[in-house]
Amino acid sequence: MSKLQDILYKVAIRSVKGNLSVTINDLQIDSRKAKKGSAFIAIRGGMDGHQFIDKAIESGAICIICEELPPSLKEEIVYVQVENTAAAAGEMAHNYYGHPSEKLQLVGVTGTNGKTTVATLLFKLFTNLGCKVGLISTVQNQVAGKIMPATHTTPDAISLNGLLKQMLDEGCTHVFMEVSSHAIDQHRITGLKYAGGIFTNITHDHLDYHGTFDEYIRVKKLFFDSLPSSAFAISNADDKRGPVMLQNTYAKKYLYSLKTLAEFKGKILENNLSGLVMSINEQEVHFRLIGEFNAYNLLAVYGAAVCLGEDKHEVLRCLSVLTGAEGRFDYVVSKKEHVIGIVDYAHTPDALLNVLATIKKLRKGHEQVITVVGCGGDRDKTKRPIMAEVACEHSDRVIFTSDNPRSEDPEQIIRDMEQGLSAAARRKYISITDRREAIKTAVSLTKPEDILLIAGKGHEKYQDIKGVKQHFDDKEELEKMFELFSK
Repeated sequence: MSKLQDILYKVAIRSVKGNLSVTINDLQIDSRKAKKGSAFIAIRGGMDGHQFIDKAIESGAICIICEELPPSLKEEIVYVQVENTAAAAGEMAHNYYGHPSEKLQLVGVTGTNGKTTVATLLFKLFTNLGCKVGLISTVQNQVAGKIMPATHTTPDAISLNGLLKQMLDEGCTHVFMEVSSHAIDQHRITGLKYAGGIFTNITHDHLDYHGTFDEYIRVKKLFFDSLPSSAFAISNADDKRGPVMLQNTYAKKYLYSLKTLAEFKGKILENNLSGLVMSINEQEVHFRLIGEFNAYNLLAVYGAAVCLGEDKHEVLRCLSVLTGAEGRFDYVVSKKEHVIGIVDYAHTPDALLNVLATIKKLRKGHEQVITVVGCGGDRDKTKRPIMAEVACEHSDRVIFTSDNPRSEDPEQIIRDMEQGLSAAARRKYISITDRREAIKTAVSLTKPEDILLIAGKGHEKYQDIKGVKQHFDDKEELEKMFELFSK
């Protein structure tokens, strides 16, 4: 419980109707969860929270935070008109929970690809270094070893601050979190104080939401623009937008690179199924992770750990034994035919290209590369033909299938993927809408030592079809099919 006037610290207020000394029991952005003593924040979005003000009051809300005052005001209710309710929610949540981010070493990871792996590696690394650590990621949230499923890459502002307070109460000293472009744009991270920020890369994604690639870049950059001078900002020098991310930040600036001069410089010496051998700042280390994209992830993690004051030799020693995040280049080998099956979350053209490029380097020469891939429904449609072209160009055989079709017709999504394919690409693929059947067919097409990639869903344990999430696990299906065909 807190006084409303204290919770409103730093909020851009336009007008107040009522007494700011009232005691608030909780904050809500969902009118259905409002109860006696709640402050309801009417956020605009897919559904405009202003339409549910009366419902929140009926449920017991005593304060309404809004951008537009309702036509009729109730005497017993406090109304606070603000410039932006989403930004207000961030500031209010931070105040309500006692500014938890200021008492933690909070590091945000943003970019198109690699966020989950970098955040997860940092979580594992600092756990191995003896710290109590929190993780907020696409795959899961962890509070000092307790696992909670994640519903969004970055939770809403109220849930996020509540989670950070829980992590603080559990004794966490460090928290590593993915920061999505949606979260930045929707002010879910407004009010938080970061100890550091990491930029991985930026490629074609989320144009269904941002409209243009330039807008997507601008939003990502806002995260670094908001970092304080006490923080560090680490960026990928080999991504042409990497240095741009650091242009206006007050934070201390660092770069990591495989190709040019940087504070955190790496070089790949070996890359095969047993892992990576790299030189990092002239120290040679063997890592269990595979692929050039993981070399970048390891550099980012190493840089962040050094910026957080850890001993660089101990960091490299601990990193050398770590595995990555679930569903990121996760592979199994069939017992009888020694087919390598790889499950990866790659759901953008660049991520898919990175995985296929890594597979190409693992080939000895004679193996087929067979790719099973789809595209998500109700998401950026412009990347569908690009994903299809990338899959066909870098694979010997391809099966187009369903990903999470959501409300869309899965066969229409596949037709969108087929648009613009070259004549050569068209000879390489078949379409099987049912994902289970597609995986089964792909396994049946393999010969000994072939490489089979199942892309797009990675760690996800469901398939979203017409609003219903049905259990589906790519790795589980792959292992079943390997077992079936080995009999």
